[in-house]
Amino acid sequence: MISKASILFFVGLLLIACDKDKENPIIDQPTSSSKYPTLSGKDPLIVAHRGASGYLPEHTIEAYTKAIELGADFIEPDLVMTKDGYLVVRHEPMLSGTTNVASIAAFANKKTTKNVDGVNVNDWFVCDFTLAEIKQLKAKQAFSERPQQYNELYNIPTFAEVIALAKQKSSQLGKTIGVYPETKHPAFHEALNLKISDKLLEELTSVGWNNELAPVYVQSFEVSNLQYIRSKSKVKIIQLLSCYDVALNGDLIFAVPSGEFISDGKPYDWYLNGDSRDFSFFRTSQGLDFVKTYANGIGPWKPFIISYKGTDANNDGIADDMNADGKINDSDKDALTPTNLISEAHKRGLLVHAYTFRNESRRLLRNYSNNPILEYQAFYKLGLDGLFTDFTDTAVQAK
Repeated sequence: MISKASILFFVGLLLIACDKDKENPIIDQPTSSSKYPTLSGKDPLIVAHRGASGYLPEHTIEAYTKAIELGADFIEPDLVMTKDGYLVVRHEPMLSGTTNVASIAAFANKKTTKNVDGVNVNDWFVCDFTLAEIKQLKAKQAFSERPQQYNELYNIPTFAEVIALAKQKSSQLGKTIGVYPETKHPAFHEALNLKISDKLLEELTSVGWNNELAPVYVQSFEVSNLQYIRSKSKVKIIQLLSCYDVALNGDLIFAVPSGEFISDGKPYDWYLNGDSRDFSFFRTSQGLDFVKTYANGIGPWKPFIISYKGTDANNDGIADDMNADGKINDSDKDALTPTNLISEAHKRGLLVHAYTFRNESRRLLRNYSNNPILEYQAFYKLGLDGLFTDFTDTAVQAK
């Protein structure tokens, strides 16, 4: 016979067990680690756009290091190629805007004119330099309103050096730091027999990152190179989306005026192939279904998600200077109702990573009251899966 004391003992054990189950739900129970409706249920990824480019010259080891220190999940290197076949990190194939190349007499004769996405550009081009020559250059800040005291202090890194930094910091911090490379102007490089997509895959393979589980997203504004990469690799891919401008009423403008980069309105490889579609195609159900065939998500410019309109009280067709600062910019515009692009992408299992978030007043809509955190939170609440920012610390704080 079981004693009354024994019965009470076992009842006590059962009660304790029930309490434990309440504290520790079974791991198979669906849970979300984020308060935002992202596709994964996790917090949106913070991608350091060209590194901590709001503070230091972009695309330098120092800018990437600072971004990691500020809490970035991924660092973003834009990739271009030297004439001897190395991937180096610059925002464009042209060098004058972000380096001191114009002040180096030995390179004066390298200035030339090349066609970039339909525009003849007179500049110094990475593809005319060897890696050894690139290493003689120093980086400078691309935006005049940002700190200039760090100009000509930092070297131009290779993609391999950026990967090595990400791996080193991951080990030091006990947190995976990913890389988010963009192949810049692939058609331009391919026409010069510089196989930028193959070289990217080669370098990812060499470090064990050419697979779907690697902390890597590959991005491009062109399409065929991403399709090519998908045919060769399972690495994660993001199709970038752009438009030329935003109309006064908030409509996105995809028609590009003569003399402007064709790639601002449509994938340049499509233009070369005679394809009449522009980036507006990717806002449609058909376009999103198409992306699903080769990519893991889309990377739209912010107005694809929250557009904005100007006020035109005098009907002159130009937005009014609402804050009376003598300039007309984003700070004079008002946000419109968000589109359904994120939800439609999520229905198809596609991620949405938007660009580019910046702190300067002239880049913030009136709704945000000169507070960049309000802009981040407006996008976070929509379920944005990730974003590109020049100010990593602000993006992290806004969560």
